[in-house]
Amino acid sequence: MATFIETGHAKNVANFEQLTSFIAGLGAPYNPSKASLKLTAMKTLLANSKTMVGAVNASLPANKNAISAREAAFKPLNTLIARVSNAVNAIDVSEQVNESVKSLTRKIQGRRATAKKTDEELKALAAEGKATKNVSSSQMSYDSRLDSFDKLIKQLASIKEYAPNEPELKIASLTTLYNDLNAKNSAVVTSQVTLSNARIARNDVMYKPNTGLVDVALDSKSYIKSAFGPTSPQNKQISKLEFKSIPN
Repeated sequence: MATFIETGHAKNVANFEQLTSFIAGLGAPYNPSKASLKLTAMKTLLANSKTMVGAVNASLPANKNAISAREAAFKPLNTLIARVSNAVNAIDVSEQVNESVKSLTRKIQGRRATAKKTDEELKALAAEGKATKNVSSSQMSYDSRLDSFDKLIKQLASIKEYAPNEPELKIASLTTLYNDLNAKNSAVVTSQVTLSNARIARNDVMYKPNTGLVDVALDSKSYIKSAFGPTSPQNKQISKLEFKSIPN
């Protein structure tokens, strides 16, 4: 589903509230047979829509704050991991272990093991019958970075020679950092689920076919146009009120 500007939902609700006010002013002559178009039902739908829009609005700050906190927490990670890699370089470990650490470091930082081939190089290889393509080695999603960070910590823990004097490079400190980053990532996921559920509930109340706010509003406008006539002052009152469905 395409993103729908949040203010668009509020505008639908505001216009629906105006519509119900106009209908209240029409009095007894407004007498549709369809239950959902009766004023009492429309007022209930208006109240529910306001509640659902409010729930989404309440969930947005928590989601944005969680995202900002995660971004700030992850920002220093690449520099710290580079220091860890250099610390491993400075001790006596096998080439295989050193390369394993470097590989995990690259994954955390989103760097490639080899330089990306240029378009000219790819064309030259293709001309030689060695068709190839650049395969992205970047794994920059927060989940992937956390997974690689966890693997790195476990790799470091298996290296008995890894015993840095710098507090922030010690296994315990890295583990504490990992737990903090993991918690902040989980907070984003939780806030996104809460926001998503709030949007689903709002969309169900406002945009469900036949019973949603938009369809009820459009049906009500059609009834007024039919009951009072297209050129009637009653129809002119509500004709300019717009109700937009969410994009597909």
